[in-house]
Amino acid sequence: MFHDTDVAHMRQALALAANGLFTTTPNPRVGCVLVRDGEVVGTGWHARAGGPHAETLALQAAGDRARGATAYVTLEPCAHIGRTGPCTEALIKAGISMVVAATEDPNPQVGGRGLERLRSAGLMVRVGLLSDQAQALNRGFFKRMRTGLPWLRIKSASSLDGRTALPTGTSKWITDAACRADGHAWRARSCAVLTGMGTFERDRPLLTVREVQTDRQPLRVVLDGRFVVDPDAPFFSGPGAVVLIGAGPVTPPAADRLARLEARGARVVSLPGVAGDATGRRLDLTAVMRWLAGEGCNEVQLEAGARLTGAFLREKLVDEWLLYQAPILLGPGLGLAEQMDPVSQPDEAPRWQLDDLSRVGDGLRLLLRPPGAT
Repeated sequence: MFHDTDVAHMRQALALAANGLFTTTPNPRVGCVLVRDGEVVGTGWHARAGGPHAETLALQAAGDRARGATAYVTLEPCAHIGRTGPCTEALIKAGISMVVAATEDPNPQVGGRGLERLRSAGLMVRVGLLSDQAQALNRGFFKRMRTGLPWLRIKSASSLDGRTALPTGTSKWITDAACRADGHAWRARSCAVLTGMGTFERDRPLLTVREVQTDRQPLRVVLDGRFVVDPDAPFFSGPGAVVLIGAGPVTPPAADRLARLEARGARVVSLPGVAGDATGRRLDLTAVMRWLAGEGCNEVQLEAGARLTGAFLREKLVDEWLLYQAPILLGPGLGLAEQMDPVSQPDEAPRWQLDDLSRVGDGLRLLLRPPGAT
């Protein structure tokens, strides 16, 4: 049984972990609080891959006061040697008496081994305090470890009548500046931002994080099965640009385009097409997601038009929908998603789950989970 003081210390550890929201990829966000005789003697949080883990920083802060302390950690301490040494050994060596972990690590390299190592060394180990909150902070990491796919979030902005753009495709700006800045914060926490050629050609986007402070930019990925992307587009003015193309033959014009893109620092990656597509130009969206997971992407944000959004929805690859709704009416225009399965009655339509509803600027921000999501 956990007590109120345990909950308070784990909440502090979760708040520390959230400091790494924009920077830890591909690692999880982890926080640690060391408590001895009711006093917090050390805290730490993981900032970036290759840097010290939360437990190491907390132990450094505590020094000799760590002996006999309880460690509250938002994720099972690692027992393997990666870019840094195993945290289990550091905790044992420091004389920690008990470890309270919010949840086990889904990484197969850890997967309970860290907790077992601590128990075998004589430490008391308790697991499960605020587990749901700890997993929510790292939904992408947990999904990638368990399924080999990243967590996919759609980000959209619409009017009250559900329009994402005018019939001409013009969409700047449906929402106000506060909503756009908030959207950039969600972009910053993503490992990759994904779009399609319709949005690429119409909006000439950058897909960089500009409205919030971060020292890490996500990968910026465009799906271009036909490989017709313009190498001179602003999209390629900075690092981290990726073009995912189909597996069809590369013609002489495409070879020139490839050379120009690589000269600008962009990566061009050929992925499998949809089964039965003779052209090899229609990208297999599951293959796209698996490639992103292989690049260490935990969270991916899709910022695309109705056609590509609908395609990801039909493939059931979407984990949540971040929807900004502005207090305007646009009348005729483009909708949120195309080519969805028809329904004969409104009450037969699958209902999305509302996870969060917040006011941002003069609009609303809805965070929705797909029908049937757990």
